[in-house]
Amino acid sequence: MRVEVVLRYVGVVMLFMALFMLISAGISYVSGVDSAFYPLLLSSLLTALLGAFPLIFVGRCEQITNKEGFCIVVGAWLVACVVSMFPYLIWGGEFTLVNAWFESVSGLTTTGSTILNDVEALPRGLQFWRFATTWIGGMGVVMFALVVLPSMGRSKMMLSNVELSSMARDNYRYRSQIILQILLVVYVGLTVLSTVLLKMAGMNWFDALCHAMSACATSGFSTKNASVAYFNSPAIDTILIFTMAAAGIHFGLIYATVTGKRNNIFRSEVTRWYLGMLLVGGLLIAISLYAADLYPTLSASFRHGMFQFVSVVSTTGFATADSNTWTPFAVIILIFGSIVCACAGSTAGGIKVNRMVLAGKMMSTRLKLQQHPNAVIRIRLDGIIQDNEVLHSVMIYIVAYLMFLLLGTVAGALFGVDLTTSFTGSVASMGNVGPGFGEVGSMDNWSAMPSAFKMTNTLLMLLGRLEIFGLIQIFLIKWWR
Repeated sequence: MRVEVVLRYVGVVMLFMALFMLISAGISYVSGVDSAFYPLLLSSLLTALLGAFPLIFVGRCEQITNKEGFCIVVGAWLVACVVSMFPYLIWGGEFTLVNAWFESVSGLTTTGSTILNDVEALPRGLQFWRFATTWIGGMGVVMFALVVLPSMGRSKMMLSNVELSSMARDNYRYRSQIILQILLVVYVGLTVLSTVLLKMAGMNWFDALCHAMSACATSGFSTKNASVAYFNSPAIDTILIFTMAAAGIHFGLIYATVTGKRNNIFRSEVTRWYLGMLLVGGLLIAISLYAADLYPTLSASFRHGMFQFVSVVSTTGFATADSNTWTPFAVIILIFGSIVCACAGSTAGGIKVNRMVLAGKMMSTRLKLQQHPNAVIRIRLDGIIQDNEVLHSVMIYIVAYLMFLLLGTVAGALFGVDLTTSFTGSVASMGNVGPGFGEVGSMDNWSAMPSAFKMTNTLLMLLGRLEIFGLIQIFLIKWWR
């Protein structure tokens, strides 16, 4: 493997990060040269210098091997997390080394958890940088991988196994460059639409843009300490429910629906399951909240229940209420949603609806084969026959996912964290959801958590964002053939 080639393309990602740092410095300058201006400007220059260095000394390479492509994508994620710490560390405040790493990883993996006790105290430039990291994390490295892909010849591993979910390609029936355009159009278009609607609903332009970026990236970062509850607006809640739910749908299907193609949202079996789960889950929570007399009306119960359920299933993590005070039944439904999450091909994390639907079909098929041992039963998903290798990988992924949830929970208990916080914190980190329960609930933050617990959960965030095996493989690279 040519390390210099890997460093060259990782350098391109660093330049991309430096550009957004410079934009954030521009926001800081427009805001009256606040205290984040010089930290952002210095971080931008340092990141650009580090990124340009390999580009100067390493020539362009047209062909990249599987191993090199894999290391480029995983390396780009890890390096991006490191350089994203620079503005936090230089600015100071609550950002110790561990806290800066946690905030950086949480943003780029679109988890949306934070160590900040007072988000509103941040200068506007640093506020925007937080949202820039989460918006980059939602789609930026995906775009980079797709740009690199055409120079990789027949290499298939980088896109299918590292960046995009292995199930996400089924609804992309285009060349790589067209896929890039689809991602850009849907992602940017949804962000712009959400920004305009939020502004019309009463937010100022800065809050509208930041919350739109966060919702489209399914992150959950907010400019307010009380998250979306600060605005107390049914109109804003409704707009964000729509944006979060849309961001959890396969972007290829959204593009196909808008452009009038046949393989659209209305024909997608996975999307029907996803939307049905959102509706049923939100309704069950609403009934539970209303029956417990937590809200005076059924409509208020439905508003808060639906918002919170869509928020965790889409792995966004916004909050309009403190779900720690909700009924045990509502909490169980929310935890279930935090584990399953949304669709492959979106910006959401978690196990994903696609795998859960296939797992259900595999269980049904197993029961039928016990009744009819000689039957030949084909499992289909959205009309596509799934071969045994795909089905096997689905079950392996689910088992590995649950195993890491268990390890994360055990680690938290070892570090002195209570069981509820340890388990739900691991669920929220692994699924890139953000809020859990206990001491890391929807209205809390991670500032009081032990440093070791923060570090293990950043590892879970990266494992979830890189589909587990993407991150693990980097440690086994020397055994590749």
